[in-house]
Amino acid sequence: MIRHTVVFRLHHGTGSDREAAFFDAAEVLKDIPGVRNFQTFREISPKNGFDWCFAMDFDNRSAYDAYNTHPDHKAFVDTVWLRDVAEFLEVDLAPV
Repeated sequence: MIRHTVVFRLHHGTGSDREAAFFDAAEVLKDIPGVRNFQTFREISPKNGFDWCFAMDFDNRSAYDAYNTHPDHKAFVDTVWLRDVAEFLEVDLAPV
């Protein structure tokens, strides 16, 4: 199992139309084959500068790799993510 997480901060203000459009566009990610348990979280701690987190699970490395190269994921990154995300940190975890 792989848990893919990415914490991020948007260029847009909280509650803005552009923020809503970003999260609407991100819905495409949960329908990519192999994605399980897609969730969006809001950061509640003042210990870092990130506001949001996407988290999802994959059964194995093959499913994770297929997600990264899937046309819908690539299109989201190229047309939405790169435009709207100010800063991010990606962490991919496997149980030990």
